[in-house]
Amino acid sequence: MTAPKIFGIAGWKNSGKTGLAVRLVTEFTRRGYKISTIKHAHHDFDIDKVGADSYRHRQAGAHEVTIVSGTRYAIMHELSGAPEPEFKEILARLAPCDLVLIEGYKREPIPKIEARRLEATNREPLAPSDPHICAIAADHAVTDTALPVFDLDDTGAIADFIADIVGLGQARL
Repeated sequence: MTAPKIFGIAGWKNSGKTGLAVRLVTEFTRRGYKISTIKHAHHDFDIDKVGADSYRHRQAGAHEVTIVSGTRYAIMHELSGAPEPEFKEILARLAPCDLVLIEGYKREPIPKIEARRLEATNREPLAPSDPHICAIAADHAVTDTALPVFDLDDTGAIADFIADIVGLGQARL
């Protein structure tokens, strides 16, 4: 099996990463591509409800809990003190798709766009110190770079750029 095409969205907290990721998934899906996403969280999270059967399975010590229905399934894997899995391990678990959009993992050596918003928690540019950032999407003027700069809300142009960078080919409409 060939490695999936991947493209990242990096930026500081409140830089617009999630909004851009959601709009890109919508746009690429509209164009007929099968898109998967990986979101990195820097904090503990839970996708399970306290008291649910699957929650009770995890609390009892299950290593992995899979919830399956007629519309979706989810696998929760407890690390139980083990280190966070490497990016490539998570990528390897995904089903085949046309493109994997990565939100977060700003230090991974993958092609990515840097999201910038005036309201971001930190406004220090990432691009000058990351050779894998190949464009910037911002809600304000950016003049101190030779990289392509997109309006953060210009989803179509950003999708075209990403498709060209990763070699997605023609849309399947």
